[in-house]
Amino acid sequence: MSTQEDFFAHIEKGYTTKGDFITLGAAMLNEEAITNAFVKIPLKTLNRHGLIAGATGTGKTKTLQVLAENLSDKGIPVLLMDLKGDLSGIAELSPGHPKIDERHAKIGLPFEAKSFPVEILSLSEQDGVKLRATVSEFGPILLSRILDLSETQEGIVAVVFKYCDDNKLPLLDLKDFKKVLQYATGAGKEEFTKDYGRISTSSTGTILRKIIELEQQGADLFFGEKSFEVDDLTRIDENGRGYINIIRLTDIQDRPKLFSTFMLSLLAEIYSTFPEQGDSDKPELILFIDEAHLIFNQASKALLEQIESIVKLIRSKGIGLYFVTQNPTDVPNAVLSQLGLKVQHALRAFTARDRKAIKLTAENYPISEYYDTKEVLTSLGIGEALVSALDEKGRPTPLAATLLRAPMSRMDVLTDSELKEVIDNSKLVKKYGEVIDRESAYEMLNEKIEKAEKEAEKEKSKSTTRRTSSRRSTRQNPVIKVLTSATFIRGVLGVLKKVMR
Repeated sequence: MSTQEDFFAHIEKGYTTKGDFITLGAAMLNEEAITNAFVKIPLKTLNRHGLIAGATGTGKTKTLQVLAENLSDKGIPVLLMDLKGDLSGIAELSPGHPKIDERHAKIGLPFEAKSFPVEILSLSEQDGVKLRATVSEFGPILLSRILDLSETQEGIVAVVFKYCDDNKLPLLDLKDFKKVLQYATGAGKEEFTKDYGRISTSSTGTILRKIIELEQQGADLFFGEKSFEVDDLTRIDENGRGYINIIRLTDIQDRPKLFSTFMLSLLAEIYSTFPEQGDSDKPELILFIDEAHLIFNQASKALLEQIESIVKLIRSKGIGLYFVTQNPTDVPNAVLSQLGLKVQHALRAFTARDRKAIKLTAENYPISEYYDTKEVLTSLGIGEALVSALDEKGRPTPLAATLLRAPMSRMDVLTDSELKEVIDNSKLVKKYGEVIDRESAYEMLNEKIEKAEKEAEKEKSKSTTRRTSSRRSTRQNPVIKVLTSATFIRGVLGVLKKVMR
């Protein structure tokens, strides 16, 4: 057999699957696609997480789009974090193009244009389904991680949550939390010291400053009610296709603190809400985190540990996490080692640092007798990628340089009118559109302080009245004094007279 026939058999054997799968494209040898040498990813292993990496302009976003579309077609809901605003076009079918037809002919896969069920979500003032969570839902540990607090400060946050639980004070938004902190070292200092121990004003001051920093990134829009229910991410449309939920993050690219706050809150909520799935035939939900370096570059050590822990644990709930970034080195090794599917687009070797990064990247992939991985990484074209996945038994598949299929939906954003139509037709926009500001810790403590001040004022008024009465009784009218004295003298003289008789 020729080398090409050997290679075809090698790919066919490595990517054979008995269960359902997604076809990414056709394997390539010597920069030519081998028709029908399909690179297939079993649905069963998609909860083992993944990575889509590559230099700017090499096709990462289109690969993300292809995966999202095919997952939706298989009845698997998807959540996309869209920082660049490139993905709303999934709601409209592709207009087609001769180059798409040519690509699919090489792959050996017919092209079908489709649109997909889309939900537009928002963390900010942009239109869409509003994503919110309460401070109570965050909990003391996650909130402390987000704020990057010291051990002592974490203890204070835990005490604040305990105090609110004990006194039935709802912690809904950041103004609630700030109010309790101020109360603990102000009007309620004596109460806190008696029941929970003394709280340092310098520590609460530091925590307050960090909360204000978070607010400046827009977190005040995120914390509050109505809380988003993560089950709404797993909806299936009337045709059995999973909804593709797109979070528009174009206006918070420069606010990584808010982005990571939301992401960790969402993952923690999903982990606590979803049941253990065990060994399932397909995942419950797949999340794609675009521009993932924004999380890892800004994260504290404590926050990184939290992310690593969630990545390890959440796959048991049938959740797959896919990080999209320029270079695999953007992702910490502890997270990278957990990623089963890797789709590596081209890297550029402009500097010595680039060449070093390429060498490290090549070492993350299985050794192949058909490729010099370092060389392939720099020679891949747009829409081509090195793929390494897991088969149904969890074993790495053969490394395959792959000509990727084209998206079935539009590779461009929706117009304003199209976007408005999607949002206007959304049931979730109506469900989460109303901002609820019910009575919570802020109002209750203000009322408590006001009541205490009135009581104090009342006591002060009573005390003043008593002191005034006392002074009046000791400062008698001179006439009364004379009469009193005369009466006293007459009484004494009367007693004396009686004795003398």
